[in-house]
Amino acid sequence: MKLRTIAACALAMAALHVAAQPLPAKKKLLVIGDEKGYRHEAIPHSMAVIERLGRETGLWDTYIRTDTEPLTRKKLEYNAKNLNDFDAVLFYTGGTLAMDDQQKADFLSFIRDDGKGFVGVHSAAITMTNWPQFAEMLGGVFDEHPWGTFEAPVVMEDRSFPGMQKWPAAFTIKDEIYQMKSFSRDRTRVLMWLDSSKLDLANPRVHRKDRDFAVSWARMYGKGRVFYSTLGHVPENWDRPDVQEMYIGAIKWAMGLVDADVTPRPAPGGTQ
Repeated sequence: MKLRTIAACALAMAALHVAAQPLPAKKKLLVIGDEKGYRHEAIPHSMAVIERLGRETGLWDTYIRTDTEPLTRKKLEYNAKNLNDFDAVLFYTGGTLAMDDQQKADFLSFIRDDGKGFVGVHSAAITMTNWPQFAEMLGGVFDEHPWGTFEAPVVMEDRSFPGMQKWPAAFTIKDEIYQMKSFSRDRTRVLMWLDSSKLDLANPRVHRKDRDFAVSWARMYGKGRVFYSTLGHVPENWDRPDVQEMYIGAIKWAMGLVDADVTPRPAPGGTQ
């Protein structure tokens, strides 16, 4: 009886000790939804979903902005936050954003030198197209969407990357898929791509001769982690568990909460 009592007390003390330990600080995600030019109707809903996913997973706090003021290391007025307060930045943006030269330098350094994360959603690839360093960081630039919004035939290439496990090996999804230029598998780990055998390649807006149409990818930029996916144009897709799981995994990886092999590798034969 005494032994049982002692054991119960020890378990209770251990539980109290665990409960008294401070929880790890949640990560901080800055979400920028700012567009100059075409306005994507999915942006407000996508930002709300990302904020909710951070709360539900308990992994990050989301700070939503529709301007570029926080993209700086400069101290801002009152309690305004800057890049020093965040672990990753997510862009669902478009066009030429209002960023001066110092902001641009601070932003790239945040990723490249500090080892922080960047997640680009859909029209992030048509953002700051007159800024070559941004395109270099992202890994590619918009070069038309030849098929518009359509039932895109997607092939999963790397299901080991965080958040990709809900996708089947091949599937269709109604979305707007960008064709990319300044994109190369020599610098990028492609995670999913379009099945070119099921595309209208006679479309005059098809420019890639290699038929390699990446849908999602990940890469290192200096010390930093960069993820991009063209998925997210259709507002309803943000309610899909597979899309949500993909962006949860991408954010976790970008913030360094999980690791993944993003070594570039050549295209499998099926892309041709």
